[in-house]
Amino acid sequence: EVQLQASGGGLVQAGGSLRLSCTTSAFTFDDYVVGWFRQAPGKEREGVSYIDNRDGATWYVDSVKGRFTISSDSAKNAVYLRMNGLKPEDTAVYYCRVLDEWGQGTQVTVSS
Repeated sequence: EVQLQASGGGLVQAGGSLRLSCTTSAFTFDDYVVGWFRQAPGKEREGVSYIDNRDGATWYVDSVKGRFTISSDSAKNAVYLRMNGLKPEDTAVYYCRVLDEWGQGTQVTVSS
């Protein structure tokens, strides 16, 4: 049973923005590192960003630095990935992950 829900994907033109959400009702994100990953067709899954909710530390893969922002809302038990300045190469299925638990993925398609 998938306990993480990823949502917010869609079709957007290059330069546009989307906000992805990762939520769960099974546990509290406060004590965990929550990561966003993506997998484009024919490519391996790669880490995009993570947030350590214990101390607020964040990390981004170089290709999204300055464009994507990860954040956490404790009251809503949600982690967000704000994606600005989207490029066609950002097209992928995006997944959130906590420990060994993966969300079901949400498709992001960026048209040129």
